[in-house]
Amino acid sequence: MSANACVPGTGSDGPPLLRESAAWRLLSLLFERPRAGWHEEVDALEPIACDPALSAAVAAAREEACEEAFLGVLVPAAVSPREVSWQKGDAGALLAELRATYEAFAFRPATEEAPDHVSVEAGFVGWLLLKEAYARAAELPDEAALTAEARERFVKAHVARLAAAMAQGLPKWGVSYMTLAAEALASRAGEPPAEPSLDAPPPPCAEGCAFAPEEEEAPPV
Repeated sequence: MSANACVPGTGSDGPPLLRESAAWRLLSLLFERPRAGWHEEVDALEPIACDPALSAAVAAAREEACEEAFLGVLVPAAVSPREVSWQKGDAGALLAELRATYEAFAFRPATEEAPDHVSVEAGFVGWLLLKEAYARAAELPDEAALTAEARERFVKAHVARLAAAMAQGLPKWGVSYMTLAAEALASRAGEPPAEPSLDAPPPPCAEGCAFAPEEEEAPPV
């Protein structure tokens, strides 16, 4: 199967919610630290997501992705992958809100990252899409609608501003797979809200490489 081929029944001809869930999970992985088995997971999800932009990111990741790239770019001194670096307000309140929201939807990812890390937030969106798909398959329209509303509000309140900041900051660091992933994430998340806030109500519950910026210094965080 070619790198851009879709898996029958799960790609372009499969259920849209499951396809989109796979796309958000793939985005989550692309912003995780590459580890043993990471490339295999990414390659397995790419044909399920069946998205040309994500396929391009995965193709670049096969050449570039390594722990050095992750640590050299996705750190506060370069381009922060955490929402607290780009929002205004009480960081503690943000983290508490995120933890409560994840718990409300039984989202307990096995990760080393903070709740506001882009990989965790993208993974949560993928989780909500999966839960919505299950609710619709089980003919539970109220539950499906609640989950869809929570997902839309979460993306707007949390993911959109972080995605826009990363899409703007990553290109100068010369790691194309991260740049492509950030652009795909920003495209999905849409325009960030005009006024950042950490005080909004929570959504409804229920081999070696070295990279340096090509120009300019990284923005302060």
